[in-house]
Order: sequence, then C-alpha cells, then structure tokens
Amino acid sequence: MRLFLPLLLLGAAAPAVDARPPNIVLMVCDNLGYGDVEPFNPECLNRTPNLNRMAAAGRRFTHFYVTSGVCTPSRSSIMTGAYPRRINMDVTDGRVLRPVSPIGLHPDEVTLADVLKQAGYATAAIGKWHLGDQAPYLPTRRGFDSFFGLPYSDDMTPREGQNWPALPLLRNEEIIEAPADRNLLTRRETEEAIRFIRDHRDQPFFLYLPHNMPGSTRDSFASEAFRGRSANGSWGDAVEELDWSAGQIMDVLQELELAQNTLVMWTSDNGAPPSGSNLPLGGRGYTTAEGGQRVPCIVWWSGRVPAGTTCDELASTLDFMPTFARLTGAQPPTDRVLDGFDIRPLLFDAAGAKSPYVAFYYYEADQLQAVRSGRWKLYLPLEEWGRRRPNPAIVPGEPLLLDVAADPGETTNLAAKHPQVVAQLKALGDVAREDIGDGDRPGRNERPHGRIENPQPLLPQKDSR
Repeated sequence: MRLFLPLLLLGAAAPAVDARPPNIVLMVCDNLGYGDVEPFNPECLNRTPNLNRMAAAGRRFTHFYVTSGVCTPSRSSIMTGAYPRRINMDVTDGRVLRPVSPIGLHPDEVTLADVLKQAGYATAAIGKWHLGDQAPYLPTRRGFDSFFGLPYSDDMTPREGQNWPALPLLRNEEIIEAPADRNLLTRRETEEAIRFIRDHRDQPFFLYLPHNMPGSTRDSFASEAFRGRSANGSWGDAVEELDWSAGQIMDVLQELELAQNTLVMWTSDNGAPPSGSNLPLGGRGYTTAEGGQRVPCIVWWSGRVPAGTTCDELASTLDFMPTFARLTGAQPPTDRVLDGFDIRPLLFDAAGAKSPYVAFYYYEADQLQAVRSGRWKLYLPLEEWGRRRPNPAIVPGEPLLLDVAADPGETTNLAAKHPQVVAQLKALGDVAREDIGDGDRPGRNERPHGRIENPQPLLPQKDSR
C-alpha cells in the first residue's frame, strides 16, 4: 500500500515531450548548504553569479529535501527513489560507506541510470559515487555507460589501522591516478562532463554530475584559478568553482543548441557542516534539522521551466526516478515500493499544483526522528537521540512541533498550541514504522543492501601507466 496520496496532474502539467526525449543533467554538490549560494542566501560570502543566472532563467525550489543528512544514504535515494531505510542503505559499515566495505547498493536495485538506459539514453556518472567501491557496486555495473571520479568521499585517505588505499581516481573501473589531486577534481569533472555532452549531442543523454566539493574535510579544495580568491576561505573557493562549473554546463548546452531540450537540476546531497552555511535554516548538516536535509535546488530548462519563478511546495530527491521516467517515456520499476512522485506539475508551475507528500520522513541512520506534513514538522517524542540532538530545544520524551514554513530556523515549539497536529504527525510516523521500519523494528516493505565476501582495496594495476 502506498504511504502517500497519488499526485494528480493538474491542468496543463507539462509541455509535450519532443520527438526526441529530453536530455537530463543532474548536478549534485557534496555537503553544500542552503545558505552557501546567493539564490538562497543573498548575504552569503560566496560569489555565485552563474547560479544567480540559472535561477533567473529557471525555478528555485525552497522546500527541497534529501533523505539523509549524510552522503551514502542520501545518494542511495537519488539513484533508487526509495528511502535509505527501505533499502537498508541507512546503516552500512558506519553512517556512510567506507573504503573496502563489503556493503553496497544491492545489485537487484533498479537505478535511475538503469531506467534511462533502457529507454535508449547514453548515461554517464562523473564525480563522487559513494554507493560501494567493490566491482558489483561501481557505476558501470549500475546502468552507467561510463564513470569518471572517486568511489567514495575525498577525505577517505590512508590512515593508521585501516587498509584504505591511496585515494583512487577511476575512469570506468580502472584507476588512473592514486592519490587523486583533490585540487583539480571540480575542474576535471567539469571538463569530462562537457566532453560527454559534446560527444552525445545527437542522442538523448543522462549526465549525473555528483561533484566531490565542497567536500568532507575541514579544508576544501579548488584549482589554482579559484584557490585563495574568495572572501570565505577554502570553502568559499570550492563553492565558487562549483558555481563556475554550473556556468560551463549552461554555456555548452546553449552553444550546442541543446538548452531547449535539456532539463538541468542543480542541488546538494545534504546540508553543510560548520564549515559552510545553512542559513536561514536551523541546525547543521549530518542531522535531521532543516539545515541538514533541506537543500538548495534550481531547475532550468530553457523555454519549458518558467523563468525567474519559485516553488515553495515540498519535493525531494525521491522524485527524480518517477519524474525523469515520465519525462522521457521510460518505465520505473513496478515490482517494488518507491517513495517518490512525478513532480512535473511543480517543475512546470501548473495551475494549482501542490506537493504530493502527505508526509516526509526524517531518518538519522535507522532511527525515525521527525515527520513533516504540510507546513508542520514534528520531532517525535523520543527518549534516545542517535549521535546528537538535531535541535537544542528537544526534550527527551516530549514532542517538538515547528511551523517550518514560517519558522525555518526551528525556534518556536508549537506543540502545546496544536495537540491535534502532534497527534496527526505521530500517527503518520507509525505508518512509516510499519512500512519502512525504525531502529530494530523491520518494515513490511524494506529490502536488503548488497554484501560480498572478501572485499579488496582498489589498487592500480601493476602495468598501469
């Protein structure tokens, strides 16, 4: 049984698809916060003229969510349209996958790339993968024709007591550099992306560009053209190079006259740690606070997505799978539960379009911590709270009810004034526990992650040049 109400396609929900289905470019930054870019925080220290340009020509989503405050589970939802807890990518060998892990996205899971490849798309993943570094889990085994990038986070470098190899930069399944030069990652990823677009201009393509920056370390990395140039230290340098990258993608699509047949979505995999900014949202990355899971999102499709507009309805990365499938004439999997929706009415600003979500669930690892419905967010009355409480106002065993539309900073507890809303959201939480699971309680429709025996470090071949 579906957890949520079905989405009604209101009015003229979307323009007709051309004879050639649209290209899709999905850009995802790593740990970049809601307040790190000017379209969502005009007071931020980072200069983002290209994202300003994209927002002016496209549509901002101000209530756009990822399914986890950390990388691996968040990215598993991007690929599958399912909550991490549903597919057991919520807890792996830690809060995120580490090098040489036996665990990865289960080979039976159908990925976004699988769906589009079956519809005749050329597919490429360029950047940070982080869904398993063993052969069965690599992008080239998961629907992507090609891969260029890192198999996991840029901070997962050799350390005492671990059998982690030098940080490997892969082309497909071959290591071409170890250790990878992290200063050059954004530039090289952008160059690879442009090459892919040029090479596949005459056929439908899906470009997944999950950048490695601003990254997971205290000091971020950028190429010489950007290093030391921002007013916000190394974090700002990395953000400004990511902005440059987005501009390069826009420029090449316009140059090749592909802009009117290419959907571009730009977002982040989770909120920022203290190095970055999530303002005006409350809380930090790696948590279930708004600052941990509400992220910036800009949608651009020249002549199709209405320019200079804003969507304040709730949507999420769970929606990529059904939305992209419907846009392209592809077929998402029907033999398993998916948690996302076709949000074309929101993309194209259809008259009266509303969020399809009755509830959105915030999980910290395997623990259900909060539920949102409409403007309301309830931190559940839990006695125990994972690694840290996402909001300092949380009292164990007591509900914390917030109006996150009017109070994105999560400052005012309205539970005493709206006990009926508290009861409604607690009931929605019970639905999730039954269907998806919570802690030690299995969900009726959860699925396993992958696991192999004897995982091996990714090492260069002896004859590699």
